[in-house]
Amino acid sequence: MRKVRLALAQYSMPEKYEEAIRKADVLLHAAKRLNADLLLLPELFEGHYFCQVENYDYFDKAEEAKSSQTLAHFSKKAKEMQMVLAISFFEKSGNCYYNSLVIFDKDGTRKSFYRKSHIPTGECYEEKFYFTPGDTGFQVANTSIGKIGAAICWDQWFPETARILALKGAEVLLFPTAIGSEPVLPVDSKTHWQNVMRGHAAANIMPLLAANRIGVESDANSSMKFFGSSFIADQHGEKVEEATREEETILIHEFDLDEIARERRDWGVFRDRRTDLYSPLLKNSDED
Repeated sequence: MRKVRLALAQYSMPEKYEEAIRKADVLLHAAKRLNADLLLLPELFEGHYFCQVENYDYFDKAEEAKSSQTLAHFSKKAKEMQMVLAISFFEKSGNCYYNSLVIFDKDGTRKSFYRKSHIPTGECYEEKFYFTPGDTGFQVANTSIGKIGAAICWDQWFPETARILALKGAEVLLFPTAIGSEPVLPVDSKTHWQNVMRGHAAANIMPLLAANRIGVESDANSSMKFFGSSFIADQHGEKVEEATREEETILIHEFDLDEIARERRDWGVFRDRRTDLYSPLLKNSDED
């Protein structure tokens, strides 16, 4: 048996950086009291979701990975709490800017470094203004509790993301997120959002955690409400833990990764893949 307690935090983000870090620390300590082995925080938790609008001044929020105070802080916290941490941050590298994610092991060492691959654009989600598409490829962190595959928000809508992470050996999938109002599409995407990821869990036979923020955030003439609804799905895609749209909470669930690995092996979905038939996936249409 290899039982692990996987947790995520859902909460509203303070606007100021220092307050945001302090609040994340409070939740980290709360997760530790629940004996969590891993904690996932939402996407870009260092403050408000600045991508609502295009503002050149917001590039000043970015940090280089090697000198990031956010990464240095949570490396220390991972070691102090003896907990695996998935930490999202706004990265500057040379003349490019990325939406990035680091996974720290329980001893504070960096186990993976990922840059968001799929970059959305649209009203309230002006990410193409800020972020260069990631160049790291999909990353799996080989941690002391198991192999953790992680990607970021819009990445979660693409089945290729989850499948590649699984093929690289992931045993758990993590998706930090910032999603809510859809001003262009007059829809509530909450159920669609959950169902897509539940399918990833079921298709790849592994647990999945999705952590969203809550609350209303406004910037200039833009305002959006984040719908929370963070959840943990088991290897069959069933929601085993779920937050409401408005509560600040920590969700936690225990899984036996060895037992799930046997089920994944025995089910045969990876054995029976037909890679010789999948070349159309490399095209955007059926045209030659």
